[in-house]
Amino acid sequence: MRQWATELGFQQLGITGVDLGEHEAYLQKWLAAGYHGSMDYMARHGSKRARPQELVPGTLRVLSLRMDYLDRNTQELEILASPEKAYISRYTLGRDYHKLIRKRLSQLASRIEEEVGSGQYRAFVDSAPVLERAIAEQAGLGWIAKNTMLINADAGSWFFLGEIYTNLPLPIDAPHTSKHCGTCTACLEVCPTDAFTGPFELDARKCISYLTIEHHGSIDPELRPLMGNRIFGCDDCQLCCPWNKFAQATAEGDFSPRHGLADVELVELLLWDEDTFLAKTEGSAIRRIGYERWLRNLAVALGNAPRSDAIVDALVHRLDYPSPLVQEHITWALQQHGAMPA
Repeated sequence: MRQWATELGFQQLGITGVDLGEHEAYLQKWLAAGYHGSMDYMARHGSKRARPQELVPGTLRVLSLRMDYLDRNTQELEILASPEKAYISRYTLGRDYHKLIRKRLSQLASRIEEEVGSGQYRAFVDSAPVLERAIAEQAGLGWIAKNTMLINADAGSWFFLGEIYTNLPLPIDAPHTSKHCGTCTACLEVCPTDAFTGPFELDARKCISYLTIEHHGSIDPELRPLMGNRIFGCDDCQLCCPWNKFAQATAEGDFSPRHGLADVELVELLLWDEDTFLAKTEGSAIRRIGYERWLRNLAVALGNAPRSDAIVDALVHRLDYPSPLVQEHITWALQQHGAMPA
């Protein structure tokens, strides 16, 4: 199975049972603190998220797989240091990973079923209530780090995870039981919005990834200036992680940046009409936020950029967009530049 997984482009496969141990209690504590914000789906499915056998009855084992996605030519730090440019989280610059990885998982499941002649298989990629990082840690793929990401000692954290639930009684891999963050607190200190309440605990309500992707409403005015030019996601807690010196470049062409989004001016993106947005984000995970939140996020970033006539003109041009949410954030951005039209 590991050989087949490698042939399908995965870098590692691990197998675990259905008992996720302390991870269920941690999830309940996190939800009780309200750290999930408006992500009601995190709590909606109850124990199914931490109990694979309840999500898919009959499940005995979970196959956890990872696939590298980092493109070495995306100049993350340079873009972050250029406030007039748009920073888009590196995982979403290429083709939507959900489709690619789900297809590969399905191919692997078919290969196993063909070999065994029977069995039940369900593949998941961020598509169901699955504690993917907990499963990966239990399957020996790495450890959940202080930044709540899964880190692999040989590959850092720039990879996607996917799972196959099955009723086959496969042999189980040894879980990863130790953390290797040591005394390092770089990720906790670098977070632009101070979203970590402590090691291994993230308040999603302050996380830029949550604010720009999951959150549907108005962004807290106190957090807007801290978001910089990040318009879709945030990678800061990975960019500073010492373990990512071991990260491997992806071999998947579909994960290479598309439509020039790895290095593009904020003004250019704000001036896209909705048809252009849909065309330029076709097949991309970016599309999931829709045009309205796209404009909202761009307005915040442009409010944080150094003033220029081009920025002010673009914001004024978008001021009449028929959405109270967009108008609120465009108005805020213009106020940041002292440029509200009479």
